[in-house]
Amino acid sequence: MLFNVLYRFHTQLSVLNVTRYITFRTAAASLSALAISLILGPWLIRKLREFQIGQVIRTEGPQTHKPKAGTPTMGGLLILAAALVPTLLWADLANIYVWIAVLTTSGYGAIGFADDYLKIVRRSHHGLRPRYKMGFQVLFGLAVGASLLVLAHNNLYSTRLIFPFFKRLIPDLGWWYLPFAAFVLVAASNAVNLTDGLDGLAISTFAIAAAAYTALAYVTGHRVFADYLLLVRFPPAAELTVFGGSLVGASLGFLWYNSYPAEIFMGDVGSLALGAALATIAILIKQELLLPIVGGIFVLEAVSVILQVAYFKSTGGKRLFRMSPLHHHFELIGWSEPKVIARFVILGIIFALLSLATLKLR
Repeated sequence: MLFNVLYRFHTQLSVLNVTRYITFRTAAASLSALAISLILGPWLIRKLREFQIGQVIRTEGPQTHKPKAGTPTMGGLLILAAALVPTLLWADLANIYVWIAVLTTSGYGAIGFADDYLKIVRRSHHGLRPRYKMGFQVLFGLAVGASLLVLAHNNLYSTRLIFPFFKRLIPDLGWWYLPFAAFVLVAASNAVNLTDGLDGLAISTFAIAAAAYTALAYVTGHRVFADYLLLVRFPPAAELTVFGGSLVGASLGFLWYNSYPAEIFMGDVGSLALGAALATIAILIKQELLLPIVGGIFVLEAVSVILQVAYFKSTGGKRLFRMSPLHHHFELIGWSEPKVIARFVILGIIFALLSLATLKLR
């Protein structure tokens, strides 16, 4: 909005010419998101306490988490406001890909909001029924996939896949891209949701992954960098750099209040939306298959749950991990919560750097 208004006057006021640069608007969006988070955070925490919207702790969870009961939750509303408002202010609103990212993030946030709301009303950790929760996620994913197929039909998008480490392996999925896009969105949103179990863990590892994809969005839309790195150049995707910058700024602002010991939790309204946002950027800049590397922490957390369930059923009740997701296993073997968080963040940085390295290792 600001970009569309301010740039019109760049001929009258030369300083406004800076608004046409992606780097400037990304920085402005990041700082705006950070400011919104820091300013609105205390107000939201106070309001959530007034309305008694507190976290319900699972009875089967670690005993050390019992004191966290009642901590204000649904803080994902702060993340969404801090990320989406700067995007709408600083991104080019004529860009359809920006709207796909904004609407997809909002849609998955709405699913998470419904889940959190039911948990609060029922005073239980059970929210939406799993089949409804998953069903809505799949439905939104299919809607995104269908919109991308329409764009591809009009030569505004490509349904080809780029494989990390391989230069010339770029198969075209065609109509199969519809279920593929839905799978990526559902998997990413649930993986981030599973990671949200310790103070600051999900938001800090997400911020790292979002920063990596912000860089990837920028080089994908940059002619020189894209040609040098042998990427599929997609100029409209450059606007997603602004969206990525907003996510990073909003994440850092939320981490200010969510770091150990947390004053507020993001809830499903935050975790489902953030996972979908990350997946949407990956899809739109044609780096979908790099997502398991960029979000390696989220993959480990999700896989630990799958392995735990499979092992439990196949062995008649034995456990592979002391508890899943993986961060709870390390808690139960004696690691303190801050140590688990710090080491997972280190791993997250390693995964992000590895993903960026794959751009030339092909």
